[in-house]
Amino acid sequence: MEKQGVLNNNNIAGSPLIHKLCLGVVLFGFWMVLSGRTETKFIVYGILTAVVTTWLTYPLLLVPNKDGSKRYFVFGVSLPKFIMYFFWLMWQLVLANIDVLLATTSQELNIDPKVVRFYFKVDNPMASVVLANSITLTPGTVTINVTDDGLYEIHALTAGAAAGVLDGSMQRKVAGLYGEKFDFAVAESEE
Repeated sequence: MEKQGVLNNNNIAGSPLIHKLCLGVVLFGFWMVLSGRTETKFIVYGILTAVVTTWLTYPLLLVPNKDGSKRYFVFGVSLPKFIMYFFWLMWQLVLANIDVLLATTSQELNIDPKVVRFYFKVDNPMASVVLANSITLTPGTVTINVTDDGLYEIHALTAGAAAGVLDGSMQRKVAGLYGEKFDFAVAESEE
């Protein structure tokens, strides 16, 4: 990958300079937390290490969209939006845990496994990755497959889990997190 064109490349979403600056600050902060030392020597080592690491890894942290016309920075999300999404996802994990607990501990097992399908089309590949992993992280659901045309196949353990996947709320949150247009549709069942 060519290094010279990264700063003034028009097909990179967002500002490469801002991306590099944020990555460098985070790496320097990580260095300071790990070293725990505030002497000048360690601060200079941290700055140099952060600058070199940023320079070497930035091109590796750019992922192309499906047609290759645009590249996205892997960590290119707004920190406040990410924090809001994180807390929302943690709440969804609590609700899903309760759903699975009630389904598996009731007198009659309320398990109704099924595979549900929906389309979620986004340009940023990181949005697809975050959605698939968020679904798998939530108890009672596992992402089985994601196709190139945006078809997600999800195994749901309970009816509540299936309904939660198909209501579009997680997809809407992920689209908002990455500034993508909300393009969601439930796919026809193959049964």
